[in-house]
Amino acid sequence: MATTMVYDTMRLYVGSDQYVVQPTEANQSLVIDRITRELNIVEGSSDIPAYSTSKNIYGIVGIIRLLSGPQLVVITDRVLVGEINGHLIWMITKTEVLPYARSNLHLNTQQQQDDKTYEAMLKAALEIKGLYYSTSYDLTHTLQRLYNTSAEFSSIPLAERADQRFVWNHNLLRELKHQADLSLYTLPIMCGFIAIKPVSMKGHNFTYVLVSRRSVFRAGTRYNVRGLDSDGHAANFVETEQIVEYDYTKCSFVQTRGSIPLSWSQHVNLKYKPKPKINDTNHQKLFNDHFSGQIYNYGKQVLVNLVNLTGSEGRLAYEMEQQVLRAANSNMRYEAFDFHKECSPSWSRLSVLMDRLAADQQQFGYLMVNKTASEVRQQKGVFRVNCMDCLDRTKRSRRATG
Repeated sequence: MATTMVYDTMRLYVGSDQYVVQPTEANQSLVIDRITRELNIVEGSSDIPAYSTSKNIYGIVGIIRLLSGPQLVVITDRVLVGEINGHLIWMITKTEVLPYARSNLHLNTQQQQDDKTYEAMLKAALEIKGLYYSTSYDLTHTLQRLYNTSAEFSSIPLAERADQRFVWNHNLLRELKHQADLSLYTLPIMCGFIAIKPVSMKGHNFTYVLVSRRSVFRAGTRYNVRGLDSDGHAANFVETEQIVEYDYTKCSFVQTRGSIPLSWSQHVNLKYKPKPKINDTNHQKLFNDHFSGQIYNYGKQVLVNLVNLTGSEGRLAYEMEQQVLRAANSNMRYEAFDFHKECSPSWSRLSVLMDRLAADQQQFGYLMVNKTASEVRQQKGVFRVNCMDCLDRTKRSRRATG
């Protein structure tokens, strides 16, 4: 089994002046002073706070500051999703928010009401299905990114080496990350979807893994968040990786999706389908900023646009194509496919699109690494797909949140 890089199971003691977190696999404790707000590691046996209650926890989400003061957020329940390369992968099913302050009497009436609103918002965010973590594996990186790292990379604390685009509790970890001795309590959490399934085919057994990582940048709900922000981050960007593990050989294929890479909006009104509006801004700069990052991270890009090529959506498709032409980047190709028009009779018409992309797929390849790493193939590019909404539909039960 893989070496733990963050403590797994811990006992949390709740005292009137302290929170004490004791890992089951180490002879030390994390002591959080609820009065001074200091965080300290105590080696050996720690004194348990008098009149304390206790419970098992499975990780620290982090510390968030509300009007009433700091709140400690911990994982109180989880389910095992499976293993990736021998590492246990967990989905969070329950959390708890523990205030440092013993009451909110230091707040006035309005502040107390506001604080309750913020608490409700925090709990709603924590109840979102699709929060995952591993105490020994970096879920935020693809197999190819991990394969191409240096030997020193594995010695960097898990939260420090994670791809910050996909660490959803980054802000909550700030206080923990400021103290190097707390790295074994600092757990990066990914939002998205993970499925790990055993498969048997023609007498061969292998493991199929699907990982979708939602970016923390410009995330939002349908209609409310569209296009690129001022830094070139696309709304609802998702990196999806397919992994096959067979007889010590691992293969990985990555693709991405995100909102149409322009500055545009689609404000909700009384109409069933509000018309999109293209904003008056420097689209070329934002477009180039977005794809300079995409090319750096993934290599060559094929931009697969699935929106309607007529009507109000057609204006967006036209402008997107113009930006590709103006960029004149040899690492980028545009492929438009009117999904609704082409596939309304039958989804079998997707074969038309697949035929158009076949040469690119052959050129891009996929990652393959055997047990000894003596045979290695690498993926050289990705398909970046967009429709209008770009919701994360990897998990069928997801609503319009992504």
